[in-house]
Amino acid sequence: MTSADPEGQPRANRSKAELRIRLRAARAARRPDPSGDDARTARALAACAGARVVAAYASTTDEPPTVGLIEALHASGVRVLLPVLRREPDWAWYSGPDGLAPGPFGIPAPTGPALGAAALGLAEWIWLPGLAGSPDGRRLGTGGGWYDRALGRASADARLGLLLYDDEVLDLVPTEPWDRDVQVLVTERRRLDVPTE
Repeated sequence: MTSADPEGQPRANRSKAELRIRLRAARAARRPDPSGDDARTARALAACAGARVVAAYASTTDEPPTVGLIEALHASGVRVLLPVLRREPDWAWYSGPDGLAPGPFGIPAPTGPALGAAALGLAEWIWLPGLAGSPDGRRLGTGGGWYDRALGRASADARLGLLLYDDEVLDLVPTEPWDRDVQVLVTERRRLDVPTE
């Protein structure tokens, strides 16, 4: 049983919500850093080198940019899956910038045919959005639970990576039992490979 705070909300959920508010505010105040974004993209490309199918996401204005990563993967012949944002997870192939349109919440989404939730099982590498991560692989997602549901269809061999700003790598990240750990964190300053047991 999870203990609750005086407001009746489980402590883990409350600490996640409070951390998300703080991290979103910091992202909203962040200034553009094109050279840092390029460095993060280069590190991300090196991390997933050799993968033939990569699942990624089209970033929003406050997230670490993914356009360069997606374009570079696509240009090199890697097949890129992007989320089709509906209540339940779905995916479609990235076909180029003209194949994206604003989706729910203004998030760019692919306009090609939806492939179903099971398409994620094709991905050898999955880049996940998140607000924070820890050196031991814990990830604080954005709070909607979409990726928690989607990852149930991922291959057991798929590698999971997280793109962050460097100050979002935290020693401790609150998680729940269903949260999946990542194997790699990539920022504008470094790549952290999570030690395996």
